[in-house]
Amino acid sequence: MSSYARRPEWLKLKPLDSTVLTRMRKLNRGLKLHTICESARCPNRTECFAQGTATFMILGDICTRNCTFCAVKHGKPEAPDPEEPEHIVSAVKKLGLRYVVITSVTRDDLPDGGASQFAQIIKALRAYDSNILVEVLVPDFRGSLPAWQIVIDASPDVLNHNVETVPRLYLEVRPGANYQRSLELLRRAKLNGLLTKSGLMLGLGENRQEIIEVMADLREAGCDLMTIGQYLQPSLKHHKVVRYVTPDEFAQYEVIARKMRFLGVSSGPLVRSSFNAIDFYNEVRLCKSTNHSI
Repeated sequence: MSSYARRPEWLKLKPLDSTVLTRMRKLNRGLKLHTICESARCPNRTECFAQGTATFMILGDICTRNCTFCAVKHGKPEAPDPEEPEHIVSAVKKLGLRYVVITSVTRDDLPDGGASQFAQIIKALRAYDSNILVEVLVPDFRGSLPAWQIVIDASPDVLNHNVETVPRLYLEVRPGANYQRSLELLRRAKLNGLLTKSGLMLGLGENRQEIIEVMADLREAGCDLMTIGQYLQPSLKHHKVVRYVTPDEFAQYEVIARKMRFLGVSSGPLVRSSFNAIDFYNEVRLCKSTNHSI
């Protein structure tokens, strides 16, 4: 993990707008909130911020795991903030959001992994506006089915849980996670009637056949939506980029996924789990209205 792969000329990262970043950071500081956009150094963050959208990261900004691809800090986190649901609602009001995405750090130190905080935030958002759409991007709660059920019972409009990479690379890339466990959690959410979503990063050392097998596994688990993007190495300390996947290859994976009858697929170098999430959701609702079944 000692060097960067050379970024190809065709992979252009948009320049960050300092004015937009400063405005969003000021809002977050005032409400004691965090965004995964900032913590994970998402390449799309100023574009999303400029549109008044963000993925709020709850339960603090310190993760109890240490995945080798992730820029989020790890260590010993503080206790959950009981006022966090109110702060999220305040931010949503100020930004005028109609579609809200909530994620979290992994909190293996909490009995329910933070599931109840997700549920309370969904409840608070619905109390503010019953028509608001809520997507949650959740950790695996160490496979706890009672914790998973807490989130399911809160009825988010989209339940997202990323498998991130192929099973062969889990010990190297996602220590503490379990591929089959993630599939089972997605399957359980689908059996409870939720719209489900998952994401995959490419460029970590996987091969084409492994990617297709993960796509098939997700579909078999009832996963409705899929995002596929290029892994970008946050620092020299993180997992190296083994290769940069070309736009043509991303387009091929999208075709394959659609043939597998995913209701929605977004595949490209800069695609991330929640990028343009509302457009993705609307595409799926349109898909459903033309005789697809969720």
